[in-house]
Amino acid sequence: MKFLKKFFYLLVSVVVCVAIYANVIILQYSQGIYRSISQVQEMPVAMVFGGGMLENGDETPMQYDRVEVGVQLYKEGKVGKLLITGDDGRRVVNEVDTMKQHAIEKGVPESDIVVDPAGLRTYESCYRAKEIYGITHAIGVSQDFHLSRIIYFCSRHGINIVGFSADKRVYDNQMKMEVREAFARVKGWWQQEITKPKPTYLGEKVNIF
Repeated sequence: MKFLKKFFYLLVSVVVCVAIYANVIILQYSQGIYRSISQVQEMPVAMVFGGGMLENGDETPMQYDRVEVGVQLYKEGKVGKLLITGDDGRRVVNEVDTMKQHAIEKGVPESDIVVDPAGLRTYESCYRAKEIYGITHAIGVSQDFHLSRIIYFCSRHGINIVGFSADKRVYDNQMKMEVREAFARVKGWWQQEITKPKPTYLGEKVNIF
């Protein structure tokens, strides 16, 4: 029994240490987050990450603000294209078509919008951005809590990326998302450094430029 007890405490200690380490490593990438349009450098494309849909068919406030910021970056001449990456319904719900229509309604030409319909998770979006769409330089658009992980993943996949904050208000579920993100960083670090899985879907390469 004493051995089992010691082993349990050792296992818990290792798990806690790994969780702390993963969060520290990924949060270091927060240095690459911008919040001012005038300060962020020009890049060929903005990666706008899906953030979910409400039951009534509207975008969640977080996703809505991500698209708004992507449109702003485009109109200010900071990017030439938008890569909208998220779920097309094959995992949960179709985010990307709604996001694309939102951007079009805000004045972005359809020809300058690229949809990645299989960005089912952040890791997969970054992987596919490089391997399928050939992106090497980008601005990642999401809320602050999410951006460090985006920059970490994309950087590790060979993309020169900075983040741009889509925090335009206080969100009702923000605390819940930030707690969830702490666990997602641990999973993300494990995927990126240990298991290195292939995305659920790959497919043929697409030339977007």
